[in-house]
Amino acid sequence: MKSYNELRIVFLGTPEFAVACLDALVAAGANIVAVVTAPDKPAGRGMQLQASAVKRYAMEKGFPILQPERLKQPEFLETLRSFQADLQVVVAFRMLPELVWNMPPMGTINVHASLLPQYRGAAPINRAIMNGERETGVTTFRLKHEIDTGDILLQQSVPIAPTDNAGTLHDKLMYAGAELLVTTVKGLAEGTLQEQPQKVTEASALKHAPKIFKEDTRIDWQQSTMVVCNHIRGLSPYPAAYTLLQGKQLKVFAAHGVTDATTASPGMVDTDHKTFLRMAASDGWVYLDEIQLEGKKRMLVTEFLKGFRQV
Repeated sequence: MKSYNELRIVFLGTPEFAVACLDALVAAGANIVAVVTAPDKPAGRGMQLQASAVKRYAMEKGFPILQPERLKQPEFLETLRSFQADLQVVVAFRMLPELVWNMPPMGTINVHASLLPQYRGAAPINRAIMNGERETGVTTFRLKHEIDTGDILLQQSVPIAPTDNAGTLHDKLMYAGAELLVTTVKGLAEGTLQEQPQKVTEASALKHAPKIFKEDTRIDWQQSTMVVCNHIRGLSPYPAAYTLLQGKQLKVFAAHGVTDATTASPGMVDTDHKTFLRMAASDGWVYLDEIQLEGKKRMLVTEFLKGFRQV
């Protein structure tokens, strides 16, 4: 059996979350023989082609880089096979066909930002906060056919603070996941890990983390102040929860709720034009703290109110 530093590893990933994991492996002396990431995509006002965060990092380190359009392309599979990987590590990448994940003798492992089997899916960080969870975590597991269902290698819990939003929790989980990944790969090399199948006692007990779509981001003022504030935190800073104000889209990045026996109709707007802008929920008021009106920049509500006139 090869030692940790001898294992030939192909890394597959795209965003910053994956970069932290790749960097942790590199810092711990892993033998990264190639990196697979998404093709460059047009972005920004000029729609110039932009490399992924993982590609930029891989270029700095001089790693061979593969950017397949399709993961079943014979040319890609042949090139991938030529690296003779012992193990593949995938973090925040697209779904892999079996031809890819089953290629190395040690298989393919994944880092997922939840305590599996809870929050399987594309948006585990957002969904955990939106659901008001106080704890989540990271899981390393082996890939198999059904997404996020493979045998668990290691897990690490991470508390969710009342002040956390999706951005701050993303960073906490990113670094926890990177550390857990290194421990996992070392454990696999040493043969000390005991894989455990995911335990699902009742399907109804599972909480899922499907991709966030535009319709998921609109604030429902019929809900309680707590539910609305969790919704806002779970979508901040991206893609951001929104509501309508004077017919324009208003993104809300931060807010706090105050329960009271208000008789205001849900969604009603109230302001003193100087210090607060609040909207009624089912059991009180949600005070908007940081917002962005359509066509304007993101700002604190006190700045926004300097130019806001209620109709």
